[in-house]
Amino acid sequence: MSAVSAGLTEAAGGFQSPFKRAVARLGEMVWAQWDELQHAAAVIGTVLYVCVRPRSWGRAVWNLLARQILAVGVEPLGFVCGVAILVGISVVVQLSFWVGKAGQSQLLGPLLVAVVARELGPVLINLVVIVRSGSAMTTELGVLKINEEVRALEVQGSDPFLHLVMPRVLGVAVSTFCLTIIFILVTFASGYVFAAWLGKGSRDVLLFADTVSGAIRPNDVVSLLAKSILPALFASACCCIGGLGVGGSVTEIPRATQRALTRSVAGLFVISAVVSLLTYL
Repeated sequence: MSAVSAGLTEAAGGFQSPFKRAVARLGEMVWAQWDELQHAAAVIGTVLYVCVRPRSWGRAVWNLLARQILAVGVEPLGFVCGVAILVGISVVVQLSFWVGKAGQSQLLGPLLVAVVARELGPVLINLVVIVRSGSAMTTELGVLKINEEVRALEVQGSDPFLHLVMPRVLGVAVSTFCLTIIFILVTFASGYVFAAWLGKGSRDVLLFADTVSGAIRPNDVVSLLAKSILPALFASACCCIGGLGVGGSVTEIPRATQRALTRSVAGLFVISAVVSLLTYL
C-alpha cells in the first residue's frame, strides 16, 4: 500500500508541477504588465504636473511641442481626411438610407453620434496615431539613448524629461484630439453630401446639422474627450518608456517598438471599454 500511495503522490506531483509552473508564469506576466501600467501612469502624472508649472516652458520646450504637433497632427491630415470621406460614404450614407427606409428618420442623429463620434472616430484616430507616430517615437528615442544624447542633455544641465518626454506626450494627446474632431466633421460632411447626391437622405443641410447636434448629450462630450485623450496619453507614455528603456544595442529597438505598440493598442481598447462602461451604464 505504501508503494501504491507513493506512486500516486508522485503522479499527482508530476501533474501539479506543470500546472504550478504555468500559474507561476501567468503570475509573472500579470505582475510585469502591472509594473508597466504603474510606470506609464507615473509618466503621465508627472507630465501633467510639470506642464502646469510656467518655469517648465522654455523656448526650446515650446519648439519641441510645436514640432511634435506638426509631425503627429498636421502631416497625417490628408490621410485622416481621406479615411473620413470613405467612412462617411460607407457609414453615414448607409445609416441615412436604412433609417429613411424604415421610417425612423428621428433616429439618424443618435445613431450617427453613437457610431461615429462616440466609438469609431476616437478608436480609428488613435490607431492611426499609434501605428504611424508611436513606432517612430520609440525608434527615435531608442536611437537617442544608444547615441548617448540623453546623457549629453544631462551634462549640459538640461532636463531630459522636459525635452524628450513631455513635448511628445502632450503633443500626441493634443494632436489626437484635434484629428478626432476633424475626422468626425469630415465624416458627417462627406456622408451628407454623398447621401444627398444619391438621393438617399435629406437635402436640407440645416436639418441634417440640427438632427446631429440635437442628438449630442453631455455624456457624449465626456466620452469623446476621454476616448481620444486618455489612450493617446497612455500610448505616448508607453512609447517613451520603450524608447528610453533601450540598452546599448540597436537590435533592442525593434523589440522595444513592438512591445510599446502592443501595449498601446491593448490600452486603447481597454480604456475605450472602461470609458463606455463608466459613461453609459
